[in-house]
Amino acid sequence: MAQTFSDIGKIQALEQLYRLSAYHPVQGLSFRSEKGGKVLTASRMYLEGLDFNLVYFPLKHLGYKTVVGVTGELYAGLAHPKLLNIILGISAKLDLDQVKDLWLGITVAAKEHGYEAVNLDLQPSANGLYISVAATGETSLLTDKRRMAASSKDLICVSGPLGAAYLGFRCLERGAQAFEKDGTQADLSQYRMLVGDYLRPELDAGIVSRLEDIEIYPSYGYFVTHGLSDALKRLSRDSGLGVKVYADKIPFEGNSFQLGKELDIDPVSAAMNGGDDNRLLFVVPILQLEKFRRDFQSFDIIGHLAQSEVGQVLVTPEGVEFPVKAQGWPQEDDQEEE
Repeated sequence: MAQTFSDIGKIQALEQLYRLSAYHPVQGLSFRSEKGGKVLTASRMYLEGLDFNLVYFPLKHLGYKTVVGVTGELYAGLAHPKLLNIILGISAKLDLDQVKDLWLGITVAAKEHGYEAVNLDLQPSANGLYISVAATGETSLLTDKRRMAASSKDLICVSGPLGAAYLGFRCLERGAQAFEKDGTQADLSQYRMLVGDYLRPELDAGIVSRLEDIEIYPSYGYFVTHGLSDALKRLSRDSGLGVKVYADKIPFEGNSFQLGKELDIDPVSAAMNGGDDNRLLFVVPILQLEKFRRDFQSFDIIGHLAQSEVGQVLVTPEGVEFPVKAQGWPQEDDQEEE
């Protein structure tokens, strides 16, 4: 019987495809530069109807967000942005002024994050707008040399509230459905922070330079865009260690629990399995705890690495440990049955 993606999930599908080739999966494509550092690349495709809805997504915000979506991958690798390549697939329903709005958002973000050059190409699209974004950045030789191997008890830190973007997205979807049904215009003012986290995520453009200045070199970094669970799974896989995250240490936006109650969504579940958070996750050596807390107060320490036999667990305030599960990853119970 033929396997489907729903049967095996994204991660197993990728593993099977790689086994058919001479290549191996890597955390971001990279190669050595002439100066001895690493050149990193990151890319992403955004598709109308799947990744965004133009009914409520302002084009300037959309352009800005697409740049943040790849820049965060560079920052997770401690790379400074250098080059940005954009391909826009334009459908007949968009006019030039609308494309200019989209481009303005892209260039504002590019300037904010210090890209030295931006390349743009336009292509026709028969099925709505698509945006292909590819970014290139470079680490310094010193940073690359000073990144140490991770060890048990090293700290897992995130750069801001989790689950907010997913809740903001669901709030916008609810408003769009109400408007389509009876013309009711939703009042989103109460949840503007959550909606803003989805529509126009913010990213600290100086994060890599600040880490270098105070000589903190995270052993691992990830850009959280598919839920915290996915990032923890990748961290455990890449480091060979276990991870423990504490539910009462996860940061939330102010109105997350109120909106979660309205939408019947557990904010902790939104943080673990929601998408589009656009947050950085770093593993910081425990010996640098005090220095990190002093200079990076916007980060929250949510857990730590552990021995490999621990696996990946979420610890409740009562001390109960639940295995972390993530979409696209094989589940332990399924593997045992096989």
